[in-house]
Amino acid sequence: MTSKKATAHSAWKMNIRAWKIWWKLCPGFFFSAGFSSMVKALTPYVTIFLSAQIINELSGNRNVEVLSKWVILTLTCTSLCALLNSILKHWLDYEKSCAHSLDRQIYMKKMLNLDYADIERQPVFDLYSQIIQTKYWSGWGIYKTLSFFEELITALFQMIGGISLSVSLFTAQVPKESNLEVINHPIFAVGILLLLLFIAIASPVCKTMGDKYMTNYAKEARLGNRFFYFFGFMSHDKKRAADLRMYQQQENICNPRMAECTIFSAHSDIAKSAMGPMGLLHALSQCMSVALTGVVYLYVCLKAWAGAFGVGSVTQYIGAITQLFGGVSAFLTTVGAIQSNGEFLVSSFKFLDIPNHMYQGSLTTEKRSDRKYEVEFRDVSFRYPGTEQWALRHINLKFHIGRRLAVVGMNGSGKTTFIKLLCRLYDPTEGHIFLNGIDIRKYKYDDYISIFSVVFQDFQLLALPLGENVAGAAHYDTNRAALCLKNAGFETRFASMPKGLDTYLYKDLDESGIQISGGEAQKIAIARALYKDAPFIILDEPTAALDPVAEAEIYSKFNDIVTDKTTVYISHRLSSCKFCDEIAVFHEGNVVQKGTHEELINDKNGKYYELWNAQAQYYNK
Repeated sequence: MTSKKATAHSAWKMNIRAWKIWWKLCPGFFFSAGFSSMVKALTPYVTIFLSAQIINELSGNRNVEVLSKWVILTLTCTSLCALLNSILKHWLDYEKSCAHSLDRQIYMKKMLNLDYADIERQPVFDLYSQIIQTKYWSGWGIYKTLSFFEELITALFQMIGGISLSVSLFTAQVPKESNLEVINHPIFAVGILLLLLFIAIASPVCKTMGDKYMTNYAKEARLGNRFFYFFGFMSHDKKRAADLRMYQQQENICNPRMAECTIFSAHSDIAKSAMGPMGLLHALSQCMSVALTGVVYLYVCLKAWAGAFGVGSVTQYIGAITQLFGGVSAFLTTVGAIQSNGEFLVSSFKFLDIPNHMYQGSLTTEKRSDRKYEVEFRDVSFRYPGTEQWALRHINLKFHIGRRLAVVGMNGSGKTTFIKLLCRLYDPTEGHIFLNGIDIRKYKYDDYISIFSVVFQDFQLLALPLGENVAGAAHYDTNRAALCLKNAGFETRFASMPKGLDTYLYKDLDESGIQISGGEAQKIAIARALYKDAPFIILDEPTAALDPVAEAEIYSKFNDIVTDKTTVYISHRLSSCKFCDEIAVFHEGNVVQKGTHEELINDKNGKYYELWNAQAQYYNK
């Protein structure tokens, strides 16, 4: 079951809101859908009307000249309608394809604008996962509202066309000399209309009730999809290929897990509903549609037999009134689907309406030509949302431009959390962080983060040309990008690339793309940080994937790489911290020591001395 039911009123409000979103993103869809739906709905009536005139002429005067005119007009109109339908369909298909690509962007844009703290929250990830899985399972959600618009417009024009061609059916009088003159009585006509209306309403109501059974299994279906997608396609992931073979995971894990997921099997609850109440309701809906056609045939043929109109009009009225009430049924079916979809729009808009709690600030970050920046942590404490444990406690730290600060400590000591606070991915739970004496929360958020270049431990590169990866942009300074690669130690590999900066990384988008090692990827990530040329550069385990020779190469020219930038350097390898001006030792969320390598190594009771000797014993051996 979905977590929250939507009333008819709220479902319509959310549907209209979704249309407003689409109107901003692709207004062309609404124009193309409107024109296409109108022509598609009215085209059958053109054929119905003109065919009726030909049949009337054939069964009446049989005037060749009149008959020829009707035939020529029929051929001309049907040809034009077919041509127009084809043109409009291509236009609509184009707009739909554009909208389909934009659908994911709606959520991507929100994801990029979310506070980083929210991105890391499991409930937010689960909510987004539900939206995507629902779309894959049944297509419900924001994108579905586009088809509702098209279906409603088609149904409306279908009803308009049907009314215009079938009004005369109820006004046409049976001759007085007929034994069926009672058909002329208004009550008879009203009774037939009410019967047709009842059937036209009952049919979509039954279908909507049947569809409810499917929406009620949304939670189970999403889980089934997740099992199927993960375990069913695991063998497609080349990163898992070795493990799958070495440990027979396909046979021992994937297949059993797939077998456990029976939501889509013939014995599942969904299948039982399909063979039971859901199937019966859908069958009843179809039966009523057939019954409606039968009532129409009976009434029209009865009036024609009584002499109210000619045989040609029988074709017109049967076709028109069938189309009319088909439009009524389609309209009501879509209305029911809109309400069913409302339950899934609740999740979509719950995600899109997640507020930004992080204060954005209003001050512009000072663009100093001398890059004189000073950062200070003043009694800063932090704990992650939803936890009671402090990740950092009472941190007091100050560093200036041009200084090299190394942050060391055991796993879980708070080093990465410290960096996240510095970059303002999170705000402190207690205390303040200052930039040039001003609380960083007062600066414009985008302005503030622009002064940082960061190589995160779990950095990501894109399957795009090397130059675009370095610059983070499609258009860039080629000389600057090449220099950054050289300074990051990627010069030798770069020289071997025939396409240079245009060389694609990986083979996802280009079969001639190159595979790069973890160490090479790390060098490219460092080059990317250098290209940004921000006054602060933060390196989180920047040489973890490098061999000792490559690591020594990076360190040997580290001063040339960072120039006058303030550098914060996180590392587990204490031997690589000796070139830094100051070292901050973190332990259990606290800064327990600060000083140079020489000062800290001489404090035999300190944590740094303990960590240093724990590593040094392996090198000594």
